[in-house]
This record gives sequence, C-alpha cells and structure tokens, in this order.
Amino acid sequence: MKHEASQMPDAFLLAVIFEGGIGLLAVGLGWLLGYPPADLIQWDLDSVIWGVFATLPLIGVIWLAIRTEWRLLRHVLQVVKDQLLPLLSGCGPIKLAIIALFAGFGEEMLFRGVLQNWVADFYPKDLGAYIGLIVASVIFGIVHWVTVAYAVLAMLIGLYLGVLWMLFGNLLVPALVHSLYDFWAMLYLIGHAESQQKNS
Repeated sequence: MKHEASQMPDAFLLAVIFEGGIGLLAVGLGWLLGYPPADLIQWDLDSVIWGVFATLPLIGVIWLAIRTEWRLLRHVLQVVKDQLLPLLSGCGPIKLAIIALFAGFGEEMLFRGVLQNWVADFYPKDLGAYIGLIVASVIFGIVHWVTVAYAVLAMLIGLYLGVLWMLFGNLLVPALVHSLYDFWAMLYLIGHAESQQKNS
C-alpha cells in the first residue's frame, strides 16, 4: 500500500504545471496574435483594492451554494466535493494560494487578455467588445466542463470576470478576483467538508 501511495501523482505539482502551462500558452499566443497579456497588467493599489472588493460577490455564490436548495448550485457543490476536493485536501493554505495564483493569472491572461481582445477586434468596437466577452466566457465554461451545471456556472463567472476587464482595463483586477475566489473557495470548501465528516 505504501508503494502504491508513493506512485500517486502530486496534486499540487500537477495543478501548478497545468495552470502554469496555461499562463505560458497565454504568453505564447499573445505574442503570436499581437496581444501580449503581461502588458495589460498594471500594478497599482487602486486595482488591488477593487480586486478584493470585486471578489465578494463570488464568495457570496459559494455561501449561497452551501445554504440553498437551488438544484444547480447544490449539484455544482456536490461535484466539487466528490471530484475536486479529495485531490486538494492534502494541500495546506500556502499550496492552495500558489495554485490559486497560477490559475487566476494564467487563465485570465489567456481568456480575457488574449482571447476576449482578439475576438473583439474582428468586429466594430462597441459590438466587438460584447462578442469578445460572450465568446471568451463560453469557451471558459467549456474548458471547465466537469458537468453541464459546472460549465454553466464557470461561464457565468467568466462573464463576470470579462465585465471587470472591460470596466477597469487592467487585467490585474479580474486576475486578482479569480485568484482570491479560487483560494477562498478551496480553503472554505475543504474546511466545510472536513467539519461535516467529523460531525457525521
């Protein structure tokens, strides 16, 4: 049994490699298409503050999912508990924070920084901005397909992050929101699942 356990892939390492790969893909595609995503990140205190505040509605979604009887949110929560949390339960807060940062910045550079802008530029300015938003959000949902409900929720979150990019024009805001949300969701849901196991 010990030999089998040692052969199990490290979930933290796999997550960092995967999400880091998305970031590298974003940089490469951005260079090829003329939309370098790193140039869209401006490090300033106002954007950091906005990023923190803009995370609160997404935290509310998790809070609602745990307390609501709405089938969509309950189903998504169950999928997360059954399929995703067991992979991450051995990771402490520092590892979860690193995964969240890689995911938040890597995915936002790809989906908002490159894809949303690239699609938008195919159309007249006002129309293109909304088409880019929709296309990037739909693809974001598809890439996060675990179940239909999970993909739909991911698409809605993608829409929210895309709107933040449109409003602030600084990729730091949606990247921070994405990172903070992922970190809080993983930390909270792992703790919630563990407390349920203890009480059962």
